Amino acid sequence: MRTKDELVPPEERPTEPVRPRMTRTRLGIFVATSVVYLAIVVGVLTTSWPVRFDWQVMLFRPYKQWPEIHTFLDYFVVLGQRGPTAVAVAAWLGWCTYKQKTLRPLLVLGTSLLLLNATVGAAKIGMGRLGPHYATSIGSNEMFAGGDIFPSGHTANAVVTWGVLAYLATTPRTRRVASVIAALLALGVGMTTVYLGTHWMSDVTLGWSAGLLVLLALPWFEAPMAVAEAWLLTGWHRIRERATPVPAATTPLTPIGAPRAPADDQRPAAREPVGVGSRSAGGRVPDGRPHLPPRPHTARSERTPVTPTGSRRPPHSDRAPRTSPLGPATGRGRTVGG
Repeated sequence: MRTKDELVPPEERPTEPVRPRMTRTRLGIFVATSVVYLAIVVGVLTTSWPVRFDWQVMLFRPYKQWPEIHTFLDYFVVLGQRGPTAVAVAAWLGWCTYKQKTLRPLLVLGTSLLLLNATVGAAKIGMGRLGPHYATSIGSNEMFAGGDIFPSGHTANAVVTWGVLAYLATTPRTRRVASVIAALLALGVGMTTVYLGTHWMSDVTLGWSAGLLVLLALPWFEAPMAVAEAWLLTGWHRIRERATPVPAATTPLTPIGAPRAPADDQRPAAREPVGVGSRSAGGRVPDGRPHLPPRPHTARSERTPVTPTGSRRPPHSDRAPRTSPLGPATGRGRTVGG
């Protein structure tokens, strides 16, 4: 028997975002990068060849060898600053979140930046290395002197921020193109910090390794991110349900002048028909209205005529009554027989 999903055409089935897994290849790269990370730290702590190479590059002073590109690189290095890059990438991933109807892009960015700040920040504070501009003695590793440049934060941030876009790519071709672009940006930002003299070369190498470790570890956090996404969406739906007002029950409009029907609880109880035998004492029916006894109907010809008495004219104060005779002296009346 075919299931419900098999009855729907493949092109019409809802597609969920692909969540990368920690494959053997990825795990192998993670282990190799961790080894490189530890080797650089040990080489700097022991003041071996990484430190000697750092001083050679620093004394070469690249910013004095090619001063014509100094202005351009001052602006280009902003692509590795955490604030501007995080805002730009978050805006793009916010649009992807709206289009894909999922919080995963923003959760991946937030998780990667949280891992970056925790790991790189702890290493910076723990090893306390000073930068080239604050070096005290030639040939020293400048460790545990109160600095905060080992590993390079600009370089690690460029790897993670731009690498997240490749990590979230939906097609293999897009992922390859985005990976190349992210690698070029991270390479350019790291070498720019060396050119400007703000980082040692070993700082940049360790920054590349630190950022790559964060990207390689993201598949381990896919399950917690899925749980966080479900929890956030559930909370958002509850907030919307509470904020949405419940529509009140509407009553039908009554035309002007039409009698309004009383409510159910205000309607009088139905009265039973009142018969002749239901009359109470005093000539009233049980509902309190007076009952008039029936009278015989008479025709108009059988009715007694009523003759009005008196004059129908209204009385006037300036007129004398007609019953009093007028004398000849007044000249106004006529005498009988005259």
